[in-house]
Amino acid sequence: MLRALRATIDKSGRVKLAEPVTLPSQYPALVVVLDDSPLDVAETALLSEASLAEDWNRPEEDEAWSHLQPAKS
Repeated sequence: MLRALRATIDKSGRVKLAEPVTLPSQYPALVVVLDDSPLDVAETALLSEASLAEDWNRPEEDEAWSHLQPAKS
């Protein structure tokens, strides 16, 4: 079972889930500590632009989306 749960961790390391969870038995879990200020949309877009550009900047992509480009005169 894979589920992502929102939680906070206090200074002493106690994990507090944002909502109650009921499980049939004890389960292992992974905890990922996020930056205290989430990335805003613009920053996320800038960080992913280089990796996405590899796919975007191909002739096949230009051809696939050419019908959306203004007509060349």
